[in-house]
Amino acid sequence: MEQKSVEKMGAAPIKKLMLSMGIPVIISMMLQALYNIVDSAFVSNMEGGESALNALTLAFPVQMLMVAIGIGTGVGVNVLLAKSLGQQEKEKASMVAGNAIFLGIVITLFFMLFGFFGVKLYIGTQTANPVVFDMAVRYLKICCICSVGIVLFSIFEKLLQATGLTVHSTVAQISGAVINIILDPILIYGLLGFPAMGVDGAAYATVIGQIASFLIAFFFHLKSNKSVDKGLKYIKPQAKLIKEIYAIGLPAIIAQALMSFMTYGINIILVRANEALVTAYGLYYKIQQFILFAAFGLRDTITPIVSFNHGMRNKKRIMDGIKYGVLYTLIIMAIGTIVLELFAGPLCSVFQLSGATERLCISATRIISIGFVFAGISIALQGVFQALDCGISSLIISICRQLLLVLPVAWVFTLFVAADHGNAWIVWLTFPIAEIVTGAIAIGLMLNAYKKKIKAL
Repeated sequence: MEQKSVEKMGAAPIKKLMLSMGIPVIISMMLQALYNIVDSAFVSNMEGGESALNALTLAFPVQMLMVAIGIGTGVGVNVLLAKSLGQQEKEKASMVAGNAIFLGIVITLFFMLFGFFGVKLYIGTQTANPVVFDMAVRYLKICCICSVGIVLFSIFEKLLQATGLTVHSTVAQISGAVINIILDPILIYGLLGFPAMGVDGAAYATVIGQIASFLIAFFFHLKSNKSVDKGLKYIKPQAKLIKEIYAIGLPAIIAQALMSFMTYGINIILVRANEALVTAYGLYYKIQQFILFAAFGLRDTITPIVSFNHGMRNKKRIMDGIKYGVLYTLIIMAIGTIVLELFAGPLCSVFQLSGATERLCISATRIISIGFVFAGISIALQGVFQALDCGISSLIISICRQLLLVLPVAWVFTLFVAADHGNAWIVWLTFPIAEIVTGAIAIGLMLNAYKKKIKAL
């Protein structure tokens, strides 16, 4: 990236900067959500589609965990890199970028080992159905053993975003998504001379698309990212830098990983009441990710902008970053709420579900989306907390909205469902309740962060 691309984060009007940097990131994140939606849509139309959908739902928490660790590490890299550039420390920024690549390789090796040795044990904790078990194990093994794409793309995506090259990261993401969409029907159904591979084909299509995204992002980093120097010497691990990366990134990893643990916990809770609830929730979760990931994209734009200007100690631009970041996120979530309320039926009908499961999916979509606007407050402010080195505040928000206020409440509500399946909709109230309470907590934490980190600038 040329020097002027870095300087725009400290000089361009925040209102326009947030959009110019944010729109490509939002598109990129929405395409990331598209991977799982496309897989599910095609899988639902194969023989035994509902069992296959259940299998993908059981595998999904581990896929989310891969993203959590990759993106969480990237968040630490993003903030530290942007802040170093704001302080005119190019050598440190280059070392941060190199150590990020090293960490990505280590994370990939971890998930490869899990793919070989841990998948069966993990899936076995969620189902006793042998058909679902076999499908889930096969699908998840492929995704873990070939995790190099999803992990290293997460790293290089953040390296590009931190230096303002958001269009480049989006091109890489779009390319992988298109490849995934093209390969899904070919490999699942056996078109163009390929054998029909079912859920295995869905997994191969996904990992091939992810690897393509990684390779393209890597190419852009080498050729276009002029803000940092490259070379093997920068990849050499440095304990001090890695500690700095995870001082920022670890709360983000935990925050992202809580999404995985929440889904895993919800699967276990729901299956005891009604197995159809697991399938319905899994599909709803993938549908709503299309909206939530758009908000995550804007959150990941807020972070480098606020972090850069925090490094410059520019109070006005920090406050503008917070104001427009929250405003734009709320607009995204309001639009998402309207879309899901109006089109819940058509969206759920894309998947070939039984009548009861489809009705559960529709009710989940309409009830849970009520809390979207409140979720937008929490998500936007998490980006601010990460930028201001208030990782604990970000972590508190995630614990509240994805664990503390979800699993116990969902468990209580499923007691009513177990007694009368006609009350199944009650369990979906868990999520709006969690979002409303967490939004209030996030505002309180933001007021505290303002007093400690911004007011005195």
